[in-house]
Amino acid sequence: MARVAGVSVATVSRALRGLDRVSPQTREKVLRVAEDLHYVASPTATSLASGRTRVVAVVAPFLTRWFFATLVSAIEKSLRAQGHHIVLFGLEDDTYDQRLTLTQNMLWKRVDGIITLNVPMTAEEVDLVDRLELPLVAIGSPVPGRACVRIDDRLALRTAVQHLADLGHTKVGYIGSVPDNVAHIQTPQDRLEAFKASVVEFGLTCEPAWILNSDWTAEAAAQDSRDLLRGDHRPTAIVAASDEMAIGVRESARRLGLSVPGDLSVIGIDDYLLSEVLGLTTVRQDVAAQGRAAAELLLRALLDDDEPTDEVVLPTELIVRESTGPLS
Repeated sequence: MARVAGVSVATVSRALRGLDRVSPQTREKVLRVAEDLHYVASPTATSLASGRTRVVAVVAPFLTRWFFATLVSAIEKSLRAQGHHIVLFGLEDDTYDQRLTLTQNMLWKRVDGIITLNVPMTAEEVDLVDRLELPLVAIGSPVPGRACVRIDDRLALRTAVQHLADLGHTKVGYIGSVPDNVAHIQTPQDRLEAFKASVVEFGLTCEPAWILNSDWTAEAAAQDSRDLLRGDHRPTAIVAASDEMAIGVRESARRLGLSVPGDLSVIGIDDYLLSEVLGLTTVRQDVAAQGRAAAELLLRALLDDDEPTDEVVLPTELIVRESTGPLS
């Protein structure tokens, strides 16, 4: 290959491994020659020679939820474009309030770095990552001393509550509270605390019975909100901590003969896949952009041997649709 391309063997090696100190023109020429000669590098041999696997661990509490699937897709595309691949580790256990533990067998000599998706890591897990000297980028729940990509969850909730207050609503409920022992508690806890603070800030009323637990699925939210919505003493608007729960609440209201937004306004957070089609008012976060930003930060650590500690906070945006309206 070096002879055909007219470069040194070392240059061919650097070009194929995606290292720097190779001009774009030379890299393109080497890759074209490799394709013409049907050259395929052995991943095992390359790993042994370089000490790098070109594989990144993506760690998530769930793999089937829309939010996490969207992140994984964006991360995989960004890494693949730079010659890296991912291995998924789903930490979901048999129950909602527990998760599996990240272990050395999952990571050692298998991956070059880690991206966590809203996983609050234990001190033991952080020590493990430090001991293995693996760069890590967190999305959502931060990991001390590591780069983190997130939105301002508290601001997103405040935006949702302010929207309802501006429409004249004074009696506001919330769905998305979770037990304190839930393993991925950071986002639910931040959003609930921000909701309570915003209710006080805008002078609204939220009775304790109007704060509903849920496992953050549409099916559960429909069930969890049914008793509240069928009663006469209910809020005129509900903030859902996610769009999927907002969709569940809206469906529960519809089944009970309530008009949305005539009898009940509903707002979520995310801008879920079906939110536009269903006319759901939401506070939009760009989930794919978070995945791309995290991948870029990790690639910087892998290619430059300079682990970033940046905190990247991406903006959110109120999207008003048909599920909210003025207090009638």
